Amino acid sequence: MAFSQEHPIIIIGAGLAAYQVAREFRKINSHTPLIMITADDGRFYPKPQLSTAKTQKKSLETLVTATAETMSAQLNMEIRTLTRVTAIDADAHLISTETEKFHYQKLILACGADVIKPPLTGDAVNEVLSINHLYHFADFERKIENKKHLTILGAGLIGCEFANDLSNAGYEVHVIAPDKFPLSLFVPEEVGNLLKKELEKNGVHFHLQCVANTVNKINEKYCLDLSNGKKLETEFILSAIGLRPHTALAVATNIKINRGILVNRFLETSAADVYALGDCAEVEGHVLPFITPMLNCARALAKTLHGEQTAVEYPAMPVVVKTPAHPIVVCPPPKKISGEWEVSSDGNSMRAYFFDAEKKLFGFVLTNEAVKERAELLKKIPPLI
Repeated sequence: MAFSQEHPIIIIGAGLAAYQVAREFRKINSHTPLIMITADDGRFYPKPQLSTAKTQKKSLETLVTATAETMSAQLNMEIRTLTRVTAIDADAHLISTETEKFHYQKLILACGADVIKPPLTGDAVNEVLSINHLYHFADFERKIENKKHLTILGAGLIGCEFANDLSNAGYEVHVIAPDKFPLSLFVPEEVGNLLKKELEKNGVHFHLQCVANTVNKINEKYCLDLSNGKKLETEFILSAIGLRPHTALAVATNIKINRGILVNRFLETSAADVYALGDCAEVEGHVLPFITPMLNCARALAKTLHGEQTAVEYPAMPVVVKTPAHPIVVCPPPKKISGEWEVSSDGNSMRAYFFDAEKKLFGFVLTNEAVKERAELLKKIPPLI
């Protein structure tokens, strides 16, 4: 069945990936109709700044850089806000919302990710907050007003960034995690322990190699029972234990998924004319919820949508950990590569290099003053895809 080129390209989602692919497409195509459909209000904001907002003295109002109306005008794109997609008929190139149906020539899934909820019991489980959207941040701002003692579940990238940010703002911050050291999925133990030490100097208290089992509310405070037998009383709990790609729409449409929505290097899903990018997508086996891979995908997909079939490329892509107490840049080695870290220190800076058995460099971690060496190191690491 042929579908009219007059039908719009439809983007589901209004996060950075969704807006970026629209922006890149409009650079090369000003006329093809675009429709964005989002369950939220469509405001544009830099999501990575959520975990540094207190240090930067950013509020909800100053984080937002444009309304949906402004973005609609800038991108010559119709934006349907507060609208939930209920079904996709990939054969008919048709999507349904609660009130309307839309035909599409191409469909882009930029659905983001869902927070992983901690396995807690107790009467205050539903009061544990995760921050993954602007409206979560609004709730967060309201709930920590006049509070002093905050607890974070998780010592990964986001947990450490929030710990640094909130301790900068004068809060007493406690971090609970099962890991032996912070950032254990990204860095060797020596680097993780150095970050722990610097965050402790900043006022962060770590409770590692344990988890919170129960949370109950007592006299307007929360009492956490930890797996090591200890208790912790706090005024607010933020969960930062991770995200998983949002795949519900894809599953309901019989689009193939694994950890994320499976796409090839052209970002094509298993359904014709349906693409995926951003936190919801698994690109050639890689789920990378970071800015650089998303930007690469947006540029490539924009060209493909314009008729210039373009495969995405993933060079070595460093991740900046926003912990000013001890700055870190990490270029994680591919999971399929076996090897070992070699770690050295120079004053208060560390360098860790990940070599395979043949001494080929596949990843690195640089901290503090050493972060300026990343550009040269990146030239030595092979591309991911």
